[in-house]
Amino acid sequence: MSDSSDIFAASGVEAPEQPAPGSEQPYRVLARKYRPASFDQLIGQDAMVQTLGNAIKRDRLAHAFLMTGVRGVGKTTTARLIAKALNCIGEDGQGGPTIDPCGKCEPCTSIAVGSFIDVIEMDAASHTGVDDVREIIEAVRYSSVSARYKIYIIDEVHMLSKNAFNALLKTLEEPPAHVKFIFATTEVNKVPITVLSRCQRFDLKRITPELLAENFRMICDNEDVEADDDALNLIAQAAEGSARDGQSILDQAISHADLEGDGRVTATQIREMLGLSDRGAIRRLFGQLLAGDQDALLASVEEQHKIGVEPLSIMNGLLTLSHQVTLFKVGRATDPTLSEEAKVQFEKWSEQLSYPVLHRLWQLLLKGFEEVQQAHLPREACDMALLRILCAADMPDPGKLAELLKSDTGSSQPRTDNRPAPAAAVEPVGLVEQPKTSPHSIDRAEPSPSNMPDSFEAVVTLVGQVSPILESILIADMRVVKFEAPVIEYQSARAISDADIRKITDALKQKTAVSWDIREGEGEAIPSIAEQGQQAYEARQQAILDTPLVKAALEAFPDAELLEDEQSSEPQTRSA
Repeated sequence: MSDSSDIFAASGVEAPEQPAPGSEQPYRVLARKYRPASFDQLIGQDAMVQTLGNAIKRDRLAHAFLMTGVRGVGKTTTARLIAKALNCIGEDGQGGPTIDPCGKCEPCTSIAVGSFIDVIEMDAASHTGVDDVREIIEAVRYSSVSARYKIYIIDEVHMLSKNAFNALLKTLEEPPAHVKFIFATTEVNKVPITVLSRCQRFDLKRITPELLAENFRMICDNEDVEADDDALNLIAQAAEGSARDGQSILDQAISHADLEGDGRVTATQIREMLGLSDRGAIRRLFGQLLAGDQDALLASVEEQHKIGVEPLSIMNGLLTLSHQVTLFKVGRATDPTLSEEAKVQFEKWSEQLSYPVLHRLWQLLLKGFEEVQQAHLPREACDMALLRILCAADMPDPGKLAELLKSDTGSSQPRTDNRPAPAAAVEPVGLVEQPKTSPHSIDRAEPSPSNMPDSFEAVVTLVGQVSPILESILIADMRVVKFEAPVIEYQSARAISDADIRKITDALKQKTAVSWDIREGEGEAIPSIAEQGQQAYEARQQAILDTPLVKAALEAFPDAELLEDEQSSEPQTRSA
């Protein structure tokens, strides 16, 4: 190579200029460039890091580790970090195992680039046979060349054959002191229980969208890329807990943004790139679905289809939104990426929709999602699934349908033909109740005074017809301060959650077609029904104890007890 310039000169050709070594580095994707180099940079796995740190400090290191979790949460990365932690010797060459490897000594730098001779990585997907495992068994007998531990990292370990697993068992159970095994797998259920029992298992969790968005923001700052928060939140949601997936999407989004000219990553670009539906558009679609506006509904689906949103993504968005509304209704809303406008809308829907309606809506959307997923014509299947939901909104509530049938059986003129009963009690409406003046609408019929409970005990009876659990709460925990239907003021014998109060209110509205106001009040309260029953029982028991005959019996037998007869439910004495 040193004579290359002379060769070009002899042939009359000018020698090309040689680039300086290392002057141009090949591009590294973000998922590799920002792979954690220390446990501090590993996000979302604090419990595992703490366990490993304590094990190293107390010199309680296992001989085999198993890392499991979904793709991209850091299984292989964690295996390499453990290899660094166990073999780090410090910058001065005198260090021992540490949870904070220096990253500068020979073992640390060599392990980082994958060239350390005593850290052997094997891909079980391409080395599945017993012969590959036999090589490991033969090699573990020899001590490490220069490291403290010889470490075998076997990725996708579930791909090993049954014979390979069996061959590894004995060595895995009692390896030499200088050998450590680290396994990684996405399908831990395929790993034999005999292997699992010989390993210290760590289940790496999905990384939360909030942590992923923070990580993407850090990457954008380091790469001098401008990105909207909404765009990073969208990427974090699309990553489904995988840091690698999210970083790959971000990498693609940055390239896509460069094509637009300004280089800024926006939420609109992310939706176009991934075929995601606009959350605002899905909310509008959800509102049209609840209102029963079929023309606007189909127009919105057509608009989403034109801009490239997949029908399956529309159904998935509606399912997610239905779940969020239900969480709002039970008081468990936890999505920090929602705007204030969305929260207000969700709160409104949660007040308008009852639990049975939300449950029915979820089931219909889930059925539609499955049909769109399997359909040869996804767009048409999406239209038909949404129209079916509108048709289902015309159906009466099952409880009220049962009342209709019960009242119909009391008719003086029995039905003798085969014609169906008239459906005048059902009108085409959306899932959200709208004000109606029709006298035939069940859901919107004005209640008559005879339908309203005239006492708290009657309220308990009505609620018990809907839910025995809610009935028990009213009986045991609610002390009435004021009862004027449909208003109940109470004090709690035990704490009653807001969610339970909402459920009781919904049950009463279902039975009386009136919105009830149940709130805590001040003043003198009547004991709860359960407390009243206990007081009555104690009074009866005391009356028996005060009789002369029982007093004489207790004086003669001081250890006697007053028991309740199972047959007559009357207390009786029993000698000790």
